[in-house]
Amino acid sequence: MYEIARRHLGKVVAGAAMAVTGTAVAVAISLPGSAGANGVAGPAGTAGTAGSAGASAGTGAAGATGQGDAGAQAGAGEAGTGNQAAGSAPPPATVAPAAAEGEKGLGSDPLTDDELARAEQLALTPPAAAAQENVEGGRGPQHLGTLLADPVPGDGARRAEVRFYDYAKDELVTRTVNLGTGKVERSAAQRGVQPSAHPEELREALELILASPLGKGVKEDYKDATGKQLTSTEQLWFNGDVYRPYREANVPAQLADCGKHRCVRLVTKVLNGAWINTRNLIVDLSARTVTRVG
Repeated sequence: MYEIARRHLGKVVAGAAMAVTGTAVAVAISLPGSAGANGVAGPAGTAGTAGSAGASAGTGAAGATGQGDAGAQAGAGEAGTGNQAAGSAPPPATVAPAAAEGEKGLGSDPLTDDELARAEQLALTPPAAAAQENVEGGRGPQHLGTLLADPVPGDGARRAEVRFYDYAKDELVTRTVNLGTGKVERSAAQRGVQPSAHPEELREALELILASPLGKGVKEDYKDATGKQLTSTEQLWFNGDVYRPYREANVPAQLADCGKHRCVRLVTKVLNGAWINTRNLIVDLSARTVTRVG
């Protein structure tokens, strides 16, 4: 008798457990967090499927738990949310206009366009500038860059540090100008110092390559890649930097002055096309010569 009662009790407990399990399944399916709510699926059809699944699960468990209506309601809620999300497309993206830039910056603000132009003008003090040369051999030094100078403690004035290269003397010229007073407060010239190349210098280097007998291979590579003649630097994308001989294992005698002279190495490619190997061509901008290495 005891054994019969124990088996009967076991069946009752197992039946209750199955009912609880059915309830858990229904709740898990109908709880928010389905495809439509999470934004993974989003379209109305997908959200409607989630609602049907919730309703079916709720109906299956209704006899034991009474959660059928709740499951159907949750499924319908999911469908409504999905339909609403699908019907309201996000607005097109817009780019906010840049804030208006004043003539003068404040504190450590970057130099404004007006300040950059003013600093370069102030740094080109005559008559010294007239005797200097740029990368093309023209009058005046080659502008390399302008930076905001470090502030002087207790002084709110903004200063700019302007760097030039004088090809006439192969000197790096650095001048610090006070943008408030308009005076050049410091000036220094250094030899053997080679900062990174300016885009105008890189373009001139490419001009020299194309005008050199060593540029024949570059033109042939361009013709092979495009079927057209290479006649202008505008037909190529290019970049590069200063050639530093101390990093090289074998430096040709023609490049022995690089470091004292301004020498650059380029990388080039067809616009939106194939690369053209120019890394073995070193341009001495000071001597205006092109040398093959390697």
